[in-house]
Amino acid sequence: MRASRNFDLLLEYAAQYPERSMLAGKKNGQWIEYSAKACLDTINQLSYGLLHLGFEAGDRAAIISFNRPEWNWADYAVSQLGGISVPMYPTASADDQAYILNDAQVKVLFIEKDEFIQKWLSIKDQVPSIQHVVTFEAHAEGKILSELISIGKENPDPKTLESRRSNIRSEDLMTLIYTSGTTGRPKGVMLSHQNILSNVNTCTDLFPMFQDKKVLSFLPLCHIFERMVGYLYVSLRASIYYAESMETIGENLKEVHPYAFTTVPRLLEKVYDKIVAAGRAKPQPIRAIFFWALKLGHAYELHGKNGAWYSFKLKIADALVFKKWRAALGGEAEVIVTGAAALQPRLARVFTAAGISVLEGYGLTETSPVITVNQMPHSGRMFGSVGPVIDGVQVKIADDGEILCKGPNVMMGYYNKPEATAEVMDAEGWFHTGDIGEFREGKFLAITDRKKEVFKTSGGKYIAPQPMENAFKESTFIEQIMVVGPDRNFPSAIISPAWEQVEAWLRHKNLPLRPHEELINDDLVRAKFEREIQSINKRFGQWEQVKKFSLVAQPFSIEGGELTPTLKLRRKAVYEKYAQLVESMYSK
Repeated sequence: MRASRNFDLLLEYAAQYPERSMLAGKKNGQWIEYSAKACLDTINQLSYGLLHLGFEAGDRAAIISFNRPEWNWADYAVSQLGGISVPMYPTASADDQAYILNDAQVKVLFIEKDEFIQKWLSIKDQVPSIQHVVTFEAHAEGKILSELISIGKENPDPKTLESRRSNIRSEDLMTLIYTSGTTGRPKGVMLSHQNILSNVNTCTDLFPMFQDKKVLSFLPLCHIFERMVGYLYVSLRASIYYAESMETIGENLKEVHPYAFTTVPRLLEKVYDKIVAAGRAKPQPIRAIFFWALKLGHAYELHGKNGAWYSFKLKIADALVFKKWRAALGGEAEVIVTGAAALQPRLARVFTAAGISVLEGYGLTETSPVITVNQMPHSGRMFGSVGPVIDGVQVKIADDGEILCKGPNVMMGYYNKPEATAEVMDAEGWFHTGDIGEFREGKFLAITDRKKEVFKTSGGKYIAPQPMENAFKESTFIEQIMVVGPDRNFPSAIISPAWEQVEAWLRHKNLPLRPHEELINDDLVRAKFEREIQSINKRFGQWEQVKKFSLVAQPFSIEGGELTPTLKLRRKAVYEKYAQLVESMYSK
């Protein structure tokens, strides 16, 4: 029987495998595992505690926290009472947090630690709707979560809880997810149980290999990608281990030995760059063997197209090089699912050659999120594509190249914004994604750019910056890049260097290390970047090639405002921050 509400997944897991570790988090250096039955008991007690506070069906509860088991407890406890969860990025500005809390009329706030609580206290007087604050760790502000669970344990009300559960329909609003917003104020995407569960149920059929496996989670649960995947893991009775932080992922992988994890391309690029840097630092002949294996991996094709001789060489490369890659990822990782931004095809090739299938998918918050995804059978995969359309979802390409989507996964609309909803939903029920794409081999969707990001030069030539930026980031010297040039006579670029790689290159050349602010204007450093750019420029038409560039000392970051929490470029913010730099490239 298919689950139709998110908490159905929880109930089924606890009934089938009550003693299996469902969730795990690390505290004081130790992994603490929680069985499915223990999770269900805790969640029910938390629901009773919320009932004691007067939490009604339809009330909103926000969660501001990094990934941890308590995040799930709050999510399920709210859902099975008919409440609406409002997950929020801890990294969001205080101003954005105040806007979201007020827009959603949040009644209960679940919040993790002192740093986040201090931000909340700075806006507390601006948010009159909040009646209760529940902290995941001891704090003078509000109730600690364990206290609310204890209240629920002392005041059980299973009859009311069951009544609430039975009155919840699959088409009811389950969550408000505010888009990270590359421009303007965040919009609250209304997603029902049906929206998200349609994705979960379809992906359960696509990824049966996750069944009963350990997985590591580190992408933010407040983002729809990891949120839906979390429900998918529960559907497949997997055991979810939450990484301590982004900085400890490498260590946590070796501790947990997961079968699979999800990531965004930028993090996978960083893993790859570190592997290459380590290989480059090896003495000969080890270095030569490493780069021979790397070149072999970059040539990998699906369906055995490389032939028997290639397969023989790949076995040698695996024994000498690639098995060490797998060991660095915990030794048992076989699947990495990636989304939220464009993946360099070479990364999918080389990791797949190394025995770890990288499966790129595509979707938006508004589509719960999956529209397409590459799948484990080679027949369901194509490098350079985001895979086939999943069952139950329809996709068509509009006359201007925009990808349109229809299906049970498409949102109910934007909360309190009927005009904004009408802008993306047409009269026939098609959701307009804002992405430009095409089908290859009649089956595999490829994203070619964002509709609003394509620009025209003063000579009338159209430039699609995203595929260009993806190509330039293949250089291990380029951390981030933004191609600029609307209404100019040629494209230019703002580049955030990969400083670790730059410094390794300087040491190799016996050149002195200096502050980044000095290195961005150093003639030798700029000449190195010029060579990197010219090498990749050859792939593009003459009108597309980057003619000038500027290096910036500080990395693009969420905190600096250049990146969204899912590491996508905020182009408007970058333009505004580096307006003078852009002008200087066209005035020289």
